Amino acid sequence: MNEPRNPPDFEASLNELEKLVARMEQGELPLKDSLDEFERGVQLVGHCESALREAEQRVEVLLKSNEQTQPKRFES
Repeated sequence: MNEPRNPPDFEASLNELEKLVARMEQGELPLKDSLDEFERGVQLVGHCESALREAEQRVEVLLKSNEQTQPKRFES
């Protein structure tokens, strides 16, 4: 089995996942390679989901902190 590779960020994971899907859709991979690619795809999906959850939580925190801040009137 291949060692798990950890792409540096969401975009890299998504890019790798798109390439993996394209290779699998060609239907020319041997069964073992298809299973290895599928396994890697599951890892990448997990990484993407985790990155999206983290981003969503950060947005929620930012929005919540913004709600607590009272707007101040701008005076020139």
